[in-house]
Amino acid sequence: MQQWTIDEPEQLTFGEVDALDVRIVAGRLDVLASDGPPTLEVAEIDSASPLLVTYDEATRELTVAYRDLTWDGLLGWLRRDRRRTVLSLTVPKTCKVKAGVVSAPAVVAGFERTTDVKSVSADIVLDGVSGDVSANTVSGAVESRAMDGDLSFVSVSGDLTVADGTPRRLKAKTVSGRITADLTLRPTGHVTLNSVSGDILVRLPENVETDVSVRSTSGRLVSAFEELSNTSNPGAKAMSGRLGGGMASLAAITVSGEVTLLKGEKQ
Repeated sequence: MQQWTIDEPEQLTFGEVDALDVRIVAGRLDVLASDGPPTLEVAEIDSASPLLVTYDEATRELTVAYRDLTWDGLLGWLRRDRRRTVLSLTVPKTCKVKAGVVSAPAVVAGFERTTDVKSVSADIVLDGVSGDVSANTVSGAVESRAMDGDLSFVSVSGDLTVADGTPRRLKAKTVSGRITADLTLRPTGHVTLNSVSGDILVRLPENVETDVSVRSTSGRLVSAFEELSNTSNPGAKAMSGRLGGGMASLAAITVSGEVTLLKGEKQ
């Protein structure tokens, strides 16, 4: 096992990496898939505590983190901390990735196996990430581009934006965050969106084939698809129906948030 403590800008190259765990506080983080040798480049670091880097040749695991910033405790990180780090990592696209930030914006791009991201207040971009993806934030927003796989999103007030998504499974849950999704549904695709007061907007192809179930306690329900029927009772509103031949499924539930379904171009 190799270990480094970093307190100034530096670049390191490693052997084969199958799993990456990176955790920083403030600054910026880029984690990119690459066919080249795994590398770490620390462009800036301003911290009284050094960044600890550990590479295990036997397990092919690479860890880049502050010792006291644990993965399980990251979302509860409340202390005022001025540790600022700007770093980028390149590892193979088949690498398992765990990336955690407090207030540092992060970009994670090109991975196809298992990706797990956490943020307190920073925004996260998932670009071309497929496979099994999990994103958890407190107030940070998550943007997923060209999603192709499974995505689970949980947040208190963070927004979720899915652009050009083709999910197998998409499950999103937020209290007050907004959910915006531009989707092409597979025949077996399954989408479940939940919010308390956050609005939900979904755009589907004009010729989509899916079963739709939308419910809200007091939020407005709007659809560009005339095939869907609306029912309204005291304390409950619903919109449902089958688009095309069905097969896929879309469910959206809010308490007071508005749900809007828009038509896109044919797929």
